Amino acid sequence: MALAMYHLFAVTAPGLEAITQQELATLGILSSSRLITPSGVPKRVRPVPGEPPDPLTPSGVPKGMSLKSVRDTRTRFGCPKGQVSEEAGGIAFEAGLDGLYRANLHLRTASRILVRLGEFYAAAFSELRKKATRLPWEEYLQPGQPVALRVTCHKSRLYHSDGAAERIAGAISDRLGRPVDLVKFEEGAPQFALVVARLVHDRCTISLDTSGALLHRRGYRLETAKAPLRETLAAGMLLASGWDAASPLIDPFCGSGTIPIEAALMARRIAPGKNRRFAFMDWPNFDPALWQAQLDAAIACERPSPAAITASDRDAGAIRIAQANAGRAGVLEDIQFSCRAFSAIEPPAGSGWIVTNPPYGVRVSPAHDLRNLYSQLGSVLHSLCRGWHAGVLCSSDYLMGHAHLHLDGSQSFINGGIPVKLFTGMVR
Repeated sequence: MALAMYHLFAVTAPGLEAITQQELATLGILSSSRLITPSGVPKRVRPVPGEPPDPLTPSGVPKGMSLKSVRDTRTRFGCPKGQVSEEAGGIAFEAGLDGLYRANLHLRTASRILVRLGEFYAAAFSELRKKATRLPWEEYLQPGQPVALRVTCHKSRLYHSDGAAERIAGAISDRLGRPVDLVKFEEGAPQFALVVARLVHDRCTISLDTSGALLHRRGYRLETAKAPLRETLAAGMLLASGWDAASPLIDPFCGSGTIPIEAALMARRIAPGKNRRFAFMDWPNFDPALWQAQLDAAIACERPSPAAITASDRDAGAIRIAQANAGRAGVLEDIQFSCRAFSAIEPPAGSGWIVTNPPYGVRVSPAHDLRNLYSQLGSVLHSLCRGWHAGVLCSSDYLMGHAHLHLDGSQSFINGGIPVKLFTGMVR
């Protein structure tokens, strides 16, 4: 039986692409376990030690998808089977329907997963509508399902995004034989199918969102403290710091608790998408049995946390919020919360990781001089955590210089629109 493969794109925040790429390899979604590096050279990637083997392998043609549409999909693209490539803003990869489900269920650092419906040249509106009509919309859209369109145009003859959106909506109507119910795109709005179209140098790429709400919305962070950190970036910090999901971990500036909660989810191997729904559940070819198999396999891999995770903040209100968020995530018992100044931390004997997001003055208190805080941070870590690994998120090389920790700041991210760096290394 022919194997149906979807051409997918994991959208990430800037800087998280390589981490998401490693996640995909660890999940076993890539049958060859080969990554295509930015230079184009294939690189073999080993699964993360201790992770369970892939419980399912792709099989069969997804329900409701014809063999012809499989061949059409391969013609429209040409991504070699089992390969993945890093692009600006995310990771392009290929997977079967079970891989699509597994990516949404397990990826901790991706923002959403798109399925590429087609890519073609279009220099006129008539050409855009004609070619978009050829796409298999009926395999993804239910009758009467609301549709939202996000269209961007860059250096193309078709530079008017609203005009392009109108033609794509017309193409969907032509293909389905009925008017499409267009709605305005709003994050967190009631359910709709999101179509994403990009026109760059007259090349049009049309994709459909498989995730629904952004993947950082795990369902637990209903309250936030000052300068909240997105779950995807918190997970990325933990993975980029090299934390092994078993050693002690401390966050002395925990705020609403995102870093320690994500750490507890990782330590217990709890899939981040376990308690939410996804857009692909509304597709005509949604396979409930296959989804349940993925979910059951994920639950079977859960374990008690082997890591001692400690989180503190001097703001008592932030600690209350963090505890409530941890309770909703089901990991309250896995984290030791306390209200204290960072200078009062009590690291356990041995070594571990300090992963934290201290204030850096841009969003919290721009008029406040934080040089003394960072000087104290360095003194505390040198005094109490010598031999520990550190991962400190900060927007300023100048402030980190006052900590005198001599950490590597080569990993860059965006936090709430602010360019930041993750400073990592050993406290010596």
